[in-house]
Amino acid sequence: MQSPAPANLITGFLGVGKTTAIRHLLAEARPASERWAVLVNEFGDVGVDATRFEDDAAIEELPGGCLCCTLGAPFRIALARLLRRSRPSRLLIEPTGLGHPARILDLLREFEQQGAISLRATLTLIDPRQLDDPRVAGHDAFLDQAQLADVLVAHKTDLCSAGERATFQAWARSLYPPKQRIEEAAHGCIDPAWLDESAGRAGPAGSAAAPHHAGHHDHHADRAATPEPGRPVRAEQAGGAAAACGWIFHPDDAFDRQALLRALETLRGSQRVKGVVRTGRDWLRVDVDADGVRMEATAWRGESRLEIIGPADGISWAATEQALLAARRDAGE
Repeated sequence: MQSPAPANLITGFLGVGKTTAIRHLLAEARPASERWAVLVNEFGDVGVDATRFEDDAAIEELPGGCLCCTLGAPFRIALARLLRRSRPSRLLIEPTGLGHPARILDLLREFEQQGAISLRATLTLIDPRQLDDPRVAGHDAFLDQAQLADVLVAHKTDLCSAGERATFQAWARSLYPPKQRIEEAAHGCIDPAWLDESAGRAGPAGSAAAPHHAGHHDHHADRAATPEPGRPVRAEQAGGAAAACGWIFHPDDAFDRQALLRALETLRGSQRVKGVVRTGRDWLRVDVDADGVRMEATAWRGESRLEIIGPADGISWAATEQALLAARRDAGE
């Protein structure tokens, strides 16, 4: 009988680099003899994160990640399916950056009680520069993620000033309950030893469970639709102050790299933009945040996908779609 798989929740707010950290762990820390599994929970309805893992890990994706929609039966089903199908040596769970981790941990403890997993440390990644952004530092999800961390990691420290790092250290030491470890990292270089710290058992200070969303959540997507050349499938989601929109393009749609770069530059005010896109014969992983637009080669082949998370009233999805379509090139070029 297989021993319960060690399981870690790796959380953090939008754009902090959770996927980068997990990709590093899969590539550099996973023993060659082990198979690891990753459960990805995204806020939007168009799955992008699963396209970004090129290791031979088992991946299960749970899109539409407002907690009222995905926690409960969908989460249990996805996790049980992943464990049954892959029988992993370790399980990593990456929730949406807008997610409250307390309810996820409650569900994971149910699986632990059943002997399916062995819950280990929750790692929370924080960009120290976020502490100066009231939209982030004052967000309930950000505060819950920090409070529930067993290992709190200042990430992207290569982009931070000495003052920002010092502010983070002082803030991290002031949190309750105290952290088992307070660490720093850059470029996703997470020390695998942190994964095996013990899991804390306390909930957020002053709260036994994560708050429920007060607002109504709207999903707009034709899940049966298929994209046509020049006519992508668009999926929208709104919940509270945040909104997401994603596009799946036809495999024949390809983009002019420079035209796409210009279109993406206009989205730097969004909370998060990520995707995989075809530019002629090349495929690129795309990330956009306050630090700029980044593109790098990817092994993904299928169709171009792009997803944007931003303020609910701050972006015209129709205008964004037209800008993306205008950046296309002929597929045969």
